[in-house]
Amino acid sequence: MSKTRHIAENFKVGALLTLVGGYLDTYTYISRGGVFANAQTGNIVLMGLKLKGGEFAEAVHYFIPILSFVAGVLLVELVKSRFNDDPKVHWHQLTLALEMLIVVVVAFIPECHNNIANVLVSLTCAMQVEGFRRLNGNAYATTMCTGNLRSGSESLFAYLKTKDITQRQKALQYYGIILIFIAGAVIGAVLTGLIGIKAVLFCLAGQAGALLVLRTYKTPDDKAAE
Repeated sequence: MSKTRHIAENFKVGALLTLVGGYLDTYTYISRGGVFANAQTGNIVLMGLKLKGGEFAEAVHYFIPILSFVAGVLLVELVKSRFNDDPKVHWHQLTLALEMLIVVVVAFIPECHNNIANVLVSLTCAMQVEGFRRLNGNAYATTMCTGNLRSGSESLFAYLKTKDITQRQKALQYYGIILIFIAGAVIGAVLTGLIGIKAVLFCLAGQAGALLVLRTYKTPDDKAAE
């Protein structure tokens, strides 16, 4: 008998947050100095290149969002430990509300302070990837594609080998999330190119939609699930 899953694992929530994840990566890269909000591997590589070239000030430019990402993970764990058993508000909802507040602040940070904006966006992305890690029972990420691509391809192989419909559904789910991330990146590139730094406000639509799903639907496991 299948276990009822927490609503945070709902595909609608995952799709909306993945759209935001792709959007934020292109937003920071285009309008905030060529830094990736989500892809810390990319920032680490770029930092390494700057260090190799002796451009230490530029290396710090990429190191700052990496530290912020770490801080975001720690913050979510703190919120989770404090509010996991709170009957009035679930920690997933509180995490999303904090992310939305940060996005509003970022929209009003001028380009001369891009480092501050990148710190906050990386903090938001870390909170999202740490807070929403499962999709219909399967591990996934809303802010990066490498792990999803690996898992989707693994499930595809399993389906081709066994003809297990469950594996096919898992593969389609992972590939669907990747396509949504790409769509978010495209939308982010277009709107950021047209509007500039305030284009980040469009992320609020996806975050608000995910928050609405979390607040509207309930499952029997809501109180017990982490």
